[in-house]
Amino acid sequence: MSEATGDQAVHGGDKVDPLLEIRNVSRVFGRGENALRAVDDVSCTIGRREIVTIVGESGSGKTTLARLILRLLDPTSGSIMLDGRDIAGIKGKQLREYWRDVQAVFQDPFSSFNQFFTVRRLLHRSAMLRGSEHDSEAAMKQALEHVGMDGADVLGKWPHQLSGGQRQRVMVARALMLQPRILVADEATSMLDASLRVNILNVLSDLRDEYDLTILFITHDIGQACYVSDRIFVMSDGKLVESGPTEEVIFAPKHEYTRHLLADVPRLHESMLD
Repeated sequence: MSEATGDQAVHGGDKVDPLLEIRNVSRVFGRGENALRAVDDVSCTIGRREIVTIVGESGSGKTTLARLILRLLDPTSGSIMLDGRDIAGIKGKQLREYWRDVQAVFQDPFSSFNQFFTVRRLLHRSAMLRGSEHDSEAAMKQALEHVGMDGADVLGKWPHQLSGGQRQRVMVARALMLQPRILVADEATSMLDASLRVNILNVLSDLRDEYDLTILFITHDIGQACYVSDRIFVMSDGKLVESGPTEEVIFAPKHEYTRHLLADVPRLHESMLD
C-alpha cells in the first residue's frame, strides 16, 4: 500500500507534500450488538494538487469517509489533519473557514441546487462567503467558463432550464467561487450518461491545474477512477484494503476485492489509460 511515509505521500512514484492526512479514523453508528463500523481505522495521506479516488461498492464506507473529511460527520476516533492541524473538533468560525477551503460536489445536482435561485444568485451567495471582493459578474463568468459554460448565457437561468450535465458544471463553478483548496466530488458523475461523465472528469482534471486544486473523487466505478486519478484508494466493509498509483492498482492489484471490481470492467481500464 502506498501510504504516507514520514511526512510525505507517494504520488505516482514521486514524493509529494501532504495536504490532508487521515489518521486511524473510525466512525461507528449505533451501540452494542447493533453497532456498525462504517469506517474502520482508516489511514491515508493526500498530497497537494493530487487527484485521489476512493472507490468501492455501496456500503464500502467511501461516502461516510467523504462526509468525515467534509466535517458533515464527526469521527468516533482518529484525527483528520489539514496542513498538520487536526480539524476533527473545530467549531463555529473555524469550521466555516474550513468549509471554504474544503468544498463538495454531490451526486444529485438538482437537489443541491435551490430551485428558487438562478445561477447568478447561487454563485453570488457562494462568492459572499469568501468576501465581497470576489463577488462580481466577471468572477461568475470566469468560474463558469472554467467549467466549459458561457456565463452570459447561463447566469440568468433557473435549474429546470439546465440539463443534468449543465447543473453539475454549475455546482462545480459554485465551489470554485469559494477558491477552495480541496474539492470533494462524491459520486458527482453517477447520474450522468457516459459522454457527460467523461466531460465532468475532464473538467475536474483541468481545474486541478488551473486552480492548484487537490481533488478527492468518490465513486463506485473503478473505470472512472483509472481515467482521472493519480492514486486510487480501495475501500471494502469500512476498511482501506488497497492503495497506490493508478497504474499499479489497475494492472497489478494486490487485494482480491480490487480484482473483483476490475472484473466488472475487463477492458475499460486499459482503454482509459491509452
